[in-house]
Amino acid sequence: MGKASTKRQSRTNVKPVNEAVARLRALAMNLRWTWDADTQRLFASLDPVLWESTQRNPLKVIDQLPAFRLNLLATDADFLRRLSACEKSLREYLRTRSWFSRTAKGKQKKMRVAYFCAEFAIHESLPIYSGGLGVLAGDHLKSASDLGIPLTAVGLMYRHGYYRQEIQPDGSTLAAYPTYDFSQFALTDTKKTVGVRIGSRKVKVKIWRADVGRVGLYLLDTDLPTNTPADRAITSHLYGGDTEMRIRQEVLLGVGGAKALDAVGVDFTVLHMNEGHAAFAPVKVVRDLIKDGWDKQQAIDEVASHTVFTTHTPVPAGHDRFEPKLARKYLKPLLKSSSLDVSDVMTLGSEDPGNKRAPLCMTALALRLSRRANGVAKLHGKVSREMWQGLFGVKKTNDVPIGHVTNGVHWQTWLAPEAQPLYSKYLKPRLAGAGAFDDPWKRVDRVPADELWQMRSTLRRRLVRFARQRLVEQTVRHGGDAQAIIDAENALHEDALTIGFARRFATYKRAPLVFRDAKRLIKILGSAKRPVQLIFAGKAHPADADGQAFLQQIVRFSRKPGFKGRVAVIENYDMQVGRMLTSGCDIWLNNPLRPMEASGTSGMKPPLHGGVNLSVLDGWWPEGYNKRNGYAIGDGREYTSRRKQDAYDADCLYALLEKTITPSFYTRNRAGLPTRWLKVMANSMKTVPGTFNTNRMLGEYTQQYYLPAHKG
Repeated sequence: MGKASTKRQSRTNVKPVNEAVARLRALAMNLRWTWDADTQRLFASLDPVLWESTQRNPLKVIDQLPAFRLNLLATDADFLRRLSACEKSLREYLRTRSWFSRTAKGKQKKMRVAYFCAEFAIHESLPIYSGGLGVLAGDHLKSASDLGIPLTAVGLMYRHGYYRQEIQPDGSTLAAYPTYDFSQFALTDTKKTVGVRIGSRKVKVKIWRADVGRVGLYLLDTDLPTNTPADRAITSHLYGGDTEMRIRQEVLLGVGGAKALDAVGVDFTVLHMNEGHAAFAPVKVVRDLIKDGWDKQQAIDEVASHTVFTTHTPVPAGHDRFEPKLARKYLKPLLKSSSLDVSDVMTLGSEDPGNKRAPLCMTALALRLSRRANGVAKLHGKVSREMWQGLFGVKKTNDVPIGHVTNGVHWQTWLAPEAQPLYSKYLKPRLAGAGAFDDPWKRVDRVPADELWQMRSTLRRRLVRFARQRLVEQTVRHGGDAQAIIDAENALHEDALTIGFARRFATYKRAPLVFRDAKRLIKILGSAKRPVQLIFAGKAHPADADGQAFLQQIVRFSRKPGFKGRVAVIENYDMQVGRMLTSGCDIWLNNPLRPMEASGTSGMKPPLHGGVNLSVLDGWWPEGYNKRNGYAIGDGREYTSRRKQDAYDADCLYALLEKTITPSFYTRNRAGLPTRWLKVMANSMKTVPGTFNTNRMLGEYTQQYYLPAHKG
């Protein structure tokens, strides 16, 4: 009887189940859900356990839901009502009149931007990013969508992504490379392919499309059966392989990206290279103009007048350079039958044009093929002008044509769901049709102090529970005994002052600096009345032995007496870990070697949640710091000796923690509120998110770079 009833119910519900599944999949195929809390809650409610185990990938959840659960959802009136509300929200978002449509005039409305980048961090379920550059690019697309800026993006679709990080018992890193099934991602097969000459072979390239709100993101894939194994490997790993693999990927991104836009029918009036990886794109456009009959120099000038270049690297060694022999190997086939020859491109990309042995520098090539270039913070713009002054042959650094647009973050992506009701009540941010320079954060004083502190405490406790869960999982995987699991379950304290450090483990970021005087740090962490705890996360490039060693040092410290239970290291740093730490920490620690941090957007996220920055005056922080909204490590002085610099910065860091930060955090009034700390929190919230966000950033790009480049 029961089995027959189940069969009849299954047959009866086939149509509504199919309809519900189709609607859910359609909703998931536009990545606008990655910054819409209501749609995320809808997907999570399908199966909360599956949601977490699939890296919050709704398509995987839908595919793995058992039949009985699908039957239940397809006939659940409340669920269908919430599904309809999310569908309606997406439709309204896509058709709402945007900031760009309201402000653009006349011929400005015809502007079309093509945005090239090697990585995009849209969400952890689409793992084609490694760190800050990708996060910035992903947030760039989301704000372009919110503001209605007509922008199309181009990148690469990596079969194995970057790498999944597993921290071994000795603290070393094991790099794991999953093989991804693209059918499980929110990607549409455009059914289009292009052929790209990469060295001696013509490589077939498949074009995928991801919809990021209003923005189309086209991703190139060479892992096709018709290609040779070597050519299939071009889109195998992000930042993997040797120097030759790097130039092959960059030919694909620049030349293949421009060809892909032609193939899918996207015209552009502005070409924006986000870092030098895409510098072959304007080369390809120049070549095409010459083939159409343009004079060589006229073609170069025309393309440069419509091209924007953003540089992110203040460290000379961080710019891609290819030896002449290798560069010529890939330029010669590309420029065949064109009056633009290899020597022309080598000269454009040379830091020493009179030297035939000089390598091809992709940043130099990008600078010479763009009339509008920028750094990503005010200080970084200055450093970039000094770095590239020789390229332009000017006597004064201020005459170097490199400006700056300070980076920002897309606050809807990074804002914790637990904070949103409070802000909806008191700040009332405009979401649909938001303007580039809207600032709801100036209304923070409307939030009652007790409610603000309750939110801060809730988010810290959420982070501690998350960290404990991750530590238990790591302990179990390593075969830890019962006591080790208990220790992981009881690590950290829900009400202790919590300091976070999460970013790429490049050595100049000095992740272990806080451990320089271990005895002094133990006293700070172990104070009975004013306890402090540290949570770390981050990845170094697999080939960066020194960066990996830094992570290993911190893991080993975390297991020593005085640090155990007070210092935690969370493995496999991704966007979810980033969201948890930036929303949950009271203090965000940043201590790079000045002036090596170009911008550093991670510190812009904690103030969304009342978090406070404790940072060296580098990157964006000199623009954001006003002496009342956070803390500066040192006074900006720079020593020629690394040892002296580390000693000075560490001493300043300890002194701030001992004399200023912990007393402010732990001094409470009769209601149990830290009144001095709450003032710093409120100042952080009022002064950081309203300025250091990608809506403002895209507004500046549009007004100062895109529209002038569109005009040419």
